Amino acid sequence: MPSFQKAARRQDELRTARWHALSVTECMSRLKTQPSGLTLKEAEARLERYGSNELLEKQKKRDLELFLDQFRSLLIWILIVAVAISAFLGEILDAIVISAIVIINAILGFVQIKKAEEAISALKKMAAPTVSVMREGQARTISSKDLVPGDIILLKAGDKVPADCRIMRQMNLKLDESVLTGESASVTKSELAIGLSGSKEDLPIFQRKNLVFAGTTVVYGRCEAVVVLTGMSTEFGKIAETLQTPEEETPLQKKIDALGRLLGILFVAVCLLVFLLGIASQLPAVQMFVTALALAVAAVPEGLLAAITIALAVGITRMAKQNAIVRRLTAVEGLGSVTAICSDKTGTLTVNEMTVRRVWTLDNEVEVTGEGYRPSGKFIAEGRSIDPKRLKDAMRVLKAGLLCNDALGGAGYVGDPTEIALLVSARKAGLKDLRASSERVGEIPFDSSRKMMSVLHETDDEDKTSVWTKGAVEEVLKRSAFVFRNGKITKMTEKEKRNILDVNRRYAERSYRILAFAMKRVSKSERLTESRLVFLGLQAMIDPPRPEAKGAIARCRMAGIKVVMITGDHKETAVAVAKELDILGGGAVLSGEDLDRLGDREFGRIVEDVSVYARVSPEHKVRITEALKGKGHVVAMTGDGVNDAPALRKADIGVAMGITGTDVTKEVADIVITDDDFSTIVSAVSEGRGIYDNIRKTIALLLSGNIGEVGVLLIAILAGLPLPLAAIQILWINLVTDGLPALAIAIDPISKDVMSRKPRPREESLTDRMRAYVFDAPVIMVAAVMLLFVFSLNNGKELVRAQTIVFTTVIVFELFLSLSCRSLEKPVGTGVLDNRYLILAIAASLILHASILYTPSLNDAFNVVPLTADEWLQIFAIGLICYAYLETAKAVASIASSARSLESPQPKGVAYNRH
Repeated sequence: MPSFQKAARRQDELRTARWHALSVTECMSRLKTQPSGLTLKEAEARLERYGSNELLEKQKKRDLELFLDQFRSLLIWILIVAVAISAFLGEILDAIVISAIVIINAILGFVQIKKAEEAISALKKMAAPTVSVMREGQARTISSKDLVPGDIILLKAGDKVPADCRIMRQMNLKLDESVLTGESASVTKSELAIGLSGSKEDLPIFQRKNLVFAGTTVVYGRCEAVVVLTGMSTEFGKIAETLQTPEEETPLQKKIDALGRLLGILFVAVCLLVFLLGIASQLPAVQMFVTALALAVAAVPEGLLAAITIALAVGITRMAKQNAIVRRLTAVEGLGSVTAICSDKTGTLTVNEMTVRRVWTLDNEVEVTGEGYRPSGKFIAEGRSIDPKRLKDAMRVLKAGLLCNDALGGAGYVGDPTEIALLVSARKAGLKDLRASSERVGEIPFDSSRKMMSVLHETDDEDKTSVWTKGAVEEVLKRSAFVFRNGKITKMTEKEKRNILDVNRRYAERSYRILAFAMKRVSKSERLTESRLVFLGLQAMIDPPRPEAKGAIARCRMAGIKVVMITGDHKETAVAVAKELDILGGGAVLSGEDLDRLGDREFGRIVEDVSVYARVSPEHKVRITEALKGKGHVVAMTGDGVNDAPALRKADIGVAMGITGTDVTKEVADIVITDDDFSTIVSAVSEGRGIYDNIRKTIALLLSGNIGEVGVLLIAILAGLPLPLAAIQILWINLVTDGLPALAIAIDPISKDVMSRKPRPREESLTDRMRAYVFDAPVIMVAAVMLLFVFSLNNGKELVRAQTIVFTTVIVFELFLSLSCRSLEKPVGTGVLDNRYLILAIAASLILHASILYTPSLNDAFNVVPLTADEWLQIFAIGLICYAYLETAKAVASIASSARSLESPQPKGVAYNRH
């Protein structure tokens, strides 16, 4: 059993307890501890029993094993056999080139895997290094890894929680649990028991208000808590355990393996068939053996692996320039295959920073622009921009939010996200932080029962000594007797109270988080009280969508990609953001509780109709991913919190956010978006589709030429003709046509219409939709070459000249073929010269071939003679005719396809876009 599973098993009896349903006394009794803490002896014994409070990793493979794993692909073994055959035939250059391709591929794969192993190390970095703990009645600072169940710890604002703990006592405690739940708002905690201890139903993390979890952060208040679970048994540890399961192969890896099996069969079949046919035709056995081996090498396109590697590597470079960092080569193509993107809301579709959008007073309603914690934005009243300093009532509301605030501002912000939003809205209006030049002489901290906070400040301005209050609208209204209106304080009327409540209801329906503000001037000797307050107004805030996200989602829709929003936030908040981003449409909305009630089969029936998931746990995200994959989708999961990591691992392609993302998600993910911009994902999808196109173009070119070469020899043997190609010539063709042109095709510019196509079928192989190249073109090549060969022999040309003509015709034919392969579906047209690397590659190939034709010392080595101008014209005419045929066939097929798409209804594969 792996060490991380053994560590978790030690705490099995503790893992099954529902600590949230037990009272503090019951928890203490079950853990056999007391408020003064454990004795040093007992703590040492428990450390031995339960193990260290740290995340353990499964035993890693040694570097040599990881490197050797890169040679397990069937295609790699075929190339290794090709190396041996090339060496046997004396083609040392061919053997060296193929060997280099295999080794470079293995090195790249090894480097990518070594990076992936850093995932659990990243989790460890997030753990708190030290913690304040009670031992034998004294507070001590110890390493967090020495914590044990039953320890009593002390937490305050800014602390990172080191283990899963049950709260014993707390004062205004709020935590940021977004790394586990995805919820953007800080969570108010309580020490009271929740639910029934005998209940079989467990509560999701966000409802366990009396527990604090490892990896989360205290943003407000303080508490004493008893440790209930440590290490791999914590919620954090459960996630770590899921990350240590084997990774699934990407779609490209599966397709390359399938192609390798096909080529392996072809490899063996070609060797046997050519050799046996040659012997049956009474050709010399040694000659046929050498020819069969040479043809076998030619039949396997060794340039394919190099072309795929280069296509992926170039794609990685392009994507890096567009702020997308790829961690696994094969993930590049996989992203281009996606049919569904499951996106975390907080920090991915939204900025993950609470932002004030409305400031409301009885005189004005002001819209505030800008996103997140950047202090830039406009104030808009009645449809036009306005200087907020002209709105005295609104400025007083902003001032109240600034003074009644415990968040810290400066180079960065520290504190509750709601309070940070209030600091930012005040800064946008040009207000200086008055707390630095004034004195807080009294306060009543926020309390969950009162839902309010009040401070007593002495300032140098007109307000002098005043009470400033913020809180829930209903609670502040209860304590307000006056209103601030038109710069004057007047007695509050019932009509004004109803108006305030109506505005609050209207904002709540739009999923704003709303705070009310009030104040009153007092004398220096007066005690701080929350009565007879002057109501000032409201500030309404939300975690806003990213400005560029809506356009990116529209492009996904055009490309036939389903976008699903998944969040730990409330359903109402999720729906509001989804509507603003145009994700929802007519799609369904499910909560985590809804998912728990659905069986796998029932959920599978409706999963494609769901656009938004709210209040979900990490397990739910994995289940959503699995359900979509079960429907044939290639799923990309985006996220930033630790809670996203298991689903990112389960998805076909995991996409992490680089700025707001945790180290865990970055290390687990296949792709990291460095600017957290959803539109960057769309650009990466475009790049991925283009790379897949280029891989298929390369395969079309290599298979077409190689099948044609095999066909030429087979037909010659069956017809009882001399061999039209010598073994050395077959190997030279492979080098010249499978080399530079194939690599140039691998880096072909991306088609402009790549994002206007629907996603390709998941089951599509790399060779689907290639009839023109794997059947038509080889047939034309065989027919043209054999006619030319027979024509040359019948017209009295010696065998060596006829073979030279065939030799050169095959090369020119395949070079024309490379031009046509720039698009497999549509005519290349005027874009034939757009890939300058391909033009240079064709020129270089022709120069290399001409060098062996017109260099006397090489004529004998390659069994060739110089060609005349007329012979060159015949050869180029054949190549041009083939090119024209392929382009015409594609034009006809493209027109027919367009006509069918206009006449037929929407394909079932993209039916989910109806919403």
